[in-house]
Amino acid sequence: MTPELHDRLLAGLTDGSIVPYLGPGVLADVTDASTGASIPADSDSLILAMNGGKPMAARLMYEFPRAAMNVELKRGRNAVSKFLSRTYGETVWTRAAVHDWLREIGPRYVVDINRDTQLQDSYAERAHNLIVGMARLGGSDFRYRLYAWDGTAYQKCRAIDPALPILFKPMGTPKPEPTYVASDADYVDYITELMGGFAIPPAVKKLRRGKQYLLMGLRLNRDTERMVMSDIIYAAAQPAGWVLIAKPTDKERRFCAKLGLVLVECDVFAAFDVLALTASGRLPQPLAAPA
Repeated sequence: MTPELHDRLLAGLTDGSIVPYLGPGVLADVTDASTGASIPADSDSLILAMNGGKPMAARLMYEFPRAAMNVELKRGRNAVSKFLSRTYGETVWTRAAVHDWLREIGPRYVVDINRDTQLQDSYAERAHNLIVGMARLGGSDFRYRLYAWDGTAYQKCRAIDPALPILFKPMGTPKPEPTYVASDADYVDYITELMGGFAIPPAVKKLRRGKQYLLMGLRLNRDTERMVMSDIIYAAAQPAGWVLIAKPTDKERRFCAKLGLVLVECDVFAAFDVLALTASGRLPQPLAAPA
């Protein structure tokens, strides 16, 4: 990464013109506070954790939603939800350096496809909006729930306060209510409604016009994550943004070129020296609250 691009990305994250889009790789340095075990964040590690540390059949190891669908068919949808809540809501994890770094920058809009709570914890001292993706929801055309955090607790709400930061957790979170998009059936429903415009609140559809994105910790070699991302960043500027991937595959290169995303061949830790910055305390100052 050139110094010019580094400064451009950092400035865009700070002024809100560039939106952080977080994938599993931002949790690469997170461990269980008691055992030291790494947090299961990417597809393979999630499947192994869900299956008691043992690999599943090769066709199920391809992608977590496929493995989760198999568990759901055998043991019910609640079995998958309980696993995710136990993993992300009941286990104490160390802090991710990337989340500490972003907390100091204070982006006004963040998309996080992980199901952990570290992004929410980063904004715990600030009032904010929370959008949680949902799937297979009866009695509603929409595939999200809205919450407002007042510094103490989340409350359900009907509309987003545009004056406050917006945290978008499309794949769910254990708090304030355990809700997840996890299995193939969940994704079929969620992506269908996402394409139809029913999985993103109107205020965010307006906000995202002309934005650019910085994809961090996200590989683009699986169709499910690519389809979700493509629809969430709809109406982006050109280029649509930048993708930090240390060793991209040819498939990832072709996809990025098609979508107007610029590949930067390094990860977020190297691109912004996140580990050194968080260790030294030399971080950008947080954004001031809007007048």
